[in-house]
Amino acid sequence: MGCLHSKGCIGHVPDSPRQEPKAKGGMKATVIEYAHSSASSDGEDGGDGDRLHELGTNRDSDVGINRLSRVSSQFLPPEGSKTVRVPIGNYELRYSFLSQRGFYPDALDKPNQDSFCIHTPFGANPDDHFFGVFDGHGENGAQCSQFVKRKLCENLLRNSRLQVDVIEAIHATFLTTNLQLHADVLDDSMSGTTAVTILVRGRTIYVANAGDSRAVIAERRGKDIVAMDLSIDQTPFRSDELERVKHCGARVLTLDQIEGLKNPDVRCWGTEEDDDGDPPRLWVQSGMYPGTAFTRSIGDSIAESIGVVASPEIYALELTHNHPFFVIASDGVFEFLSSQTVVDMVAKFKDPRDACAAIVAESYRLWLQFETRTDDITIIVVHINGLNETKVVQNILDAPSNLLPQDVEQTESEPPLPVAWNSQNQRVRHELSRTRLKEIESSLENVHSWFPPSVSHRKTWEEEAHIERVMRDHFLFRRITESQCHVLLDCMQKLEVKPGDVVVEQGEEGDCFYVVTNGEFEVLATQEEGMEVVTKVLHRYTAEKLSSFGELALIIQCFTEEFHQML
Repeated sequence: MGCLHSKGCIGHVPDSPRQEPKAKGGMKATVIEYAHSSASSDGEDGGDGDRLHELGTNRDSDVGINRLSRVSSQFLPPEGSKTVRVPIGNYELRYSFLSQRGFYPDALDKPNQDSFCIHTPFGANPDDHFFGVFDGHGENGAQCSQFVKRKLCENLLRNSRLQVDVIEAIHATFLTTNLQLHADVLDDSMSGTTAVTILVRGRTIYVANAGDSRAVIAERRGKDIVAMDLSIDQTPFRSDELERVKHCGARVLTLDQIEGLKNPDVRCWGTEEDDDGDPPRLWVQSGMYPGTAFTRSIGDSIAESIGVVASPEIYALELTHNHPFFVIASDGVFEFLSSQTVVDMVAKFKDPRDACAAIVAESYRLWLQFETRTDDITIIVVHINGLNETKVVQNILDAPSNLLPQDVEQTESEPPLPVAWNSQNQRVRHELSRTRLKEIESSLENVHSWFPPSVSHRKTWEEEAHIERVMRDHFLFRRITESQCHVLLDCMQKLEVKPGDVVVEQGEEGDCFYVVTNGEFEVLATQEEGMEVVTKVLHRYTAEKLSSFGELALIIQCFTEEFHQML
């Protein structure tokens, strides 16, 4: 059986004598477009000539990455998942990552402000491994996240307390990096980055968070795999953070309150689940800036004056055989996906690279469903393989300085103190943003109602990815916009054919443009040779060649419609 996708009203007129594309073989075709991607020049760890580790050389992508459609700019591993052994504990970490640039209709060339780093090993100790995600914001957000990604790792390695007191070293490193960013020529007055990092040391992980990116670990409980938050988003939705920034002089108001649409003296927000895209933000007392929706970050020198500090919350946990994997990601993932949903998705895939692609694709889809744009989306997935129940006695110099597990909140003037860890992240938006609602209302007013694709038109992410790749490589579609590409994808429907079926025949009126998924389609022509009529194969269309046919009918139809409009 063969299968292809076609676009109705985009016809096909074969241009060879007696050409008849026919299905061949017993394969089912699925159209999957792979949008162009490449390993980041920053790779895993910064790429400014100071890399501590590289994933390898480029190679053709595979189905794992094909899960993600509509890729405008990706940072992804060129050779799939990577595995590193941790001597203490005698287990392995298998990891992968993916960073997707956001889609901003009003700023199509806006750079990806997310960055990430992976150092395996971290420094000279084979038991130390470092993972970090940095979500930049503001005019210089991309530069800030890159600066912090590089400096934070350098400062931590140079900290003399790293082998004696990990928590103290991490805390000092965040504050030092923040001061360095302030002192740099890079303007961080209204720009900065959040940071969430995980240092694996033997069987212990140390999670440090400043901002609203997130770290999550999976835990087996009987037959279930449960998500455990290793960090709690630092936003005004947290009562403790709200009181802290107010004490520092911040006004906490939504945009509606700032613009006078709601009473600024009455708290009008509930939880992150129902903020409809208008969360509480931090403002100086006498101005309408900076407007940050988080309460901690690195940089943001103006926001720092009203309590947005770089001091991280640090959580230490001893790994057990009941911890199959952990995830760290920017808030682009967790805006519409809960920690449990992310863990459930990762658990479905044996390869963390496939899990990264699936989660980024789903996050991207939900952003476009509820918003008119998408955020930058970055994720690192780390599988923990082969860790047994036997506890390892650590050298006294490597042992954590405090009891585990614990959360440690540190301020610039106070020593580390363990605090209760009983909060849970609540962020999962289910409401359309006001901008998205206005767009839909405008569409209805103009009688251009939007309806979801019919069942026959629905496609998997793999199918959409392949179709998009074919169109991007086709001379007719190279210059189409993102929205035009979405329209074409929604219009195309699957057409299944059996071996020997004639898809189109010369002389028929062409009305479809076809994209081959898998299987093989032959172009046959009959010719007279002497007294016999011989059928010859002139061409073969396959999915591997990104084959499509029917563009001539499309061209003729476009010219016909223009001619009728002129009349």
